[in-house]
Amino acid sequence: MLLRPWRRSQTWWELAYTQLGFLTATVTFSVVITLLATTAGLLIVLPLAIPFAWLLFVVAEWFGRMERSRLRGTLGIDLAGPHAPESGSWWAKLKARAGSGTRWREIGFLIASFPVTAIGFTVTVVAWSGSAALLALPAYLEALPNDTARFGLFDLTWGPEVAGAVALGLIGLVLIAPWTTVGVAAFETAMARRLLGPAPDLELSRKVERLEASRTAAVDSAEAERRRIERDLHDGAQQRLVSLAMGLGQATERFDSDLDTAKELVVEAHGEAKAALGDLRDLVRGFHPAILEDRGLDAALSALAARAPVPVTLNVDVAERPSLSIESTAYFVVTEALTNVAKHAKATRASVSIVRRADRLVVEVTDDGVGGADPLAGSGLRGLTERISSVDGWMQVLSPDGGPTTILVELPCGS
Repeated sequence: MLLRPWRRSQTWWELAYTQLGFLTATVTFSVVITLLATTAGLLIVLPLAIPFAWLLFVVAEWFGRMERSRLRGTLGIDLAGPHAPESGSWWAKLKARAGSGTRWREIGFLIASFPVTAIGFTVTVVAWSGSAALLALPAYLEALPNDTARFGLFDLTWGPEVAGAVALGLIGLVLIAPWTTVGVAAFETAMARRLLGPAPDLELSRKVERLEASRTAAVDSAEAERRRIERDLHDGAQQRLVSLAMGLGQATERFDSDLDTAKELVVEAHGEAKAALGDLRDLVRGFHPAILEDRGLDAALSALAARAPVPVTLNVDVAERPSLSIESTAYFVVTEALTNVAKHAKATRASVSIVRRADRLVVEVTDDGVGGADPLAGSGLRGLTERISSVDGWMQVLSPDGGPTTILVELPCGS
């Protein structure tokens, strides 16, 4: 038990982590405290403080990622990024960051890490080097002036005290220094978990909120889908089937008295039957195209792009297929986006890109139209937002007046 630090390689990684931490903390503390002090000093002249505040949050986020990467690389501790996705203008993002507790906890870590790592660095260096110096004392004592080693308040010369110093050095090197390293690393990593990672209570609360929002969005999306199906059936296939039934009824009445008219009515009914089949086929395709399940997003979107009224450039880089629900969501994102391009954008071309990166599926749809798309104004984009939220994804619409319009969607697809 007492020798456990010597039996684990993690101890040496912890030693490297504590020693390098002081060097990185010196740099990050200097930069962050300078930006923070400058921002605070310029608050009286708010416009001058804005660029420094923006730079403060950008630099702090970059340093936070660096520290999480250092934790992962040296100690194998993987901390998730604590910040929620942001959308809107740069001013909206700046206000969101200024009011974000995770941003200020990150800045607090970068400031507090300097004194903490300085103390940890000093303690571990003294524990290891001091123990080694005491253990090796007999080898260099004669080379010191007057054969005396001075350790602060204590002077050691040849005699029993040297033997005691050697014993103390051995104990320090075998027990004190390794356990000091373990303790310092545990304290520093605990601080990093608390300030650089998601807050447990806050993360749980956010997860509950997301689940509740996803459930509500799923119910609303299902209700909207039900109304759409009802409307499409009423306006399309149902009307054609009614017309078909009336035509066949009239043809039945005229078979005996007017065979030629009856044949014409049957021909018209046949056309209505084929049109009704076409409407039903389009309706079913809106549910879930068979080609999507059989051949994946590339084939399904190629067919969709071929039917689009504007030229569409398609790029699909999905080596490993995600789950069917994520594929369906991505397909409907592109379907709705291209429908909006055809109806509202007045575009001459569009591009669709779908790329899988690790556990995220990124969908981007861009057109060169007039812009001005608002997710809150139209039912189509609002429905997309609800559908995407139901699978824990997020969407951002960039559509300034005059164009172009870009719809960016990220969907989780980890297996």
